[in-house]
Amino acid sequence: MTFRSETSAVPPIVLLDGTVIPQLGFGVFQVPSDEAYPVVKTALEAGYRSIDTAAIYGNEEGTGRAIRESGLPREEVYVTTKLWNSEQGYDSTLRAFDASLQRLGLDYLDLYLIHWPLPKADKFVDTFRAFQALKQDGRVRSIGVSNFTVAHLERVIGETGEVPVVNQVELHPRLAQTALRRFHAEHAIATEAWSPLGQGTLLDDPTITAIARELGRTPAQVIIRWHLQLGNVVIPKSVTPERIVANFDVFGFELTDAQIAAIDALDADGRIGADPDIFDVGA
Repeated sequence: MTFRSETSAVPPIVLLDGTVIPQLGFGVFQVPSDEAYPVVKTALEAGYRSIDTAAIYGNEEGTGRAIRESGLPREEVYVTTKLWNSEQGYDSTLRAFDASLQRLGLDYLDLYLIHWPLPKADKFVDTFRAFQALKQDGRVRSIGVSNFTVAHLERVIGETGEVPVVNQVELHPRLAQTALRRFHAEHAIATEAWSPLGQGTLLDDPTITAIARELGRTPAQVIIRWHLQLGNVVIPKSVTPERIVANFDVFGFELTDAQIAAIDALDADGRIGADPDIFDVGA
């Protein structure tokens, strides 16, 4: 079964395994579980059909409840969650998946991601093999990774024989991940951007605000549009209903080549989050 929505304005991205992910989704990082319910409900009402959560966010219960009570058919909502670091390893991954699915209150996942590679722990290959077993059992439609570098991806592909369909990484105009995106393109891996707005740090950037004024759009809309035109899957997060709605209203305009080039020029290796090569919290 693949994601299906005849009513959404969001372009579909066909993944390597033949399944489909909406190019624009909604993230719930740092949203408490009790707040996740109304926030996800608002997002679904605004038109989002892809919801991205994670075990470590502590909001799978509220997120799942909003999805279940939305009135939308299950196949109309694309659901992603992530395995936390402390659960890496073959058997512990299987147990953690069961726990996430129970908290979400769903029968299957659309996409399951390894949250961080933890190269020092050296468990991500066995973890991905457990993901393969879950996929073979039909409990998850697609399997991917998050925060993986080229070296981590090469190991997974080389040792499991399977290419992750998605790599979700920090990506915004100040961290464009050009080399990593090139590797993704060469291997048909979809690039998914977390912190696509630079956690708000880009919203007052002079280049972004000037383009926003030219277009009569918000700075967030301009950045999201930049992601979409690059081909990224993008999951902006907000808890403000007006911004949730505005961030979805990005299909009625396009950036010019010159505007995209101006935004591209902001790239400065401006990482906000952790370095995947050394991050080992929760290991």
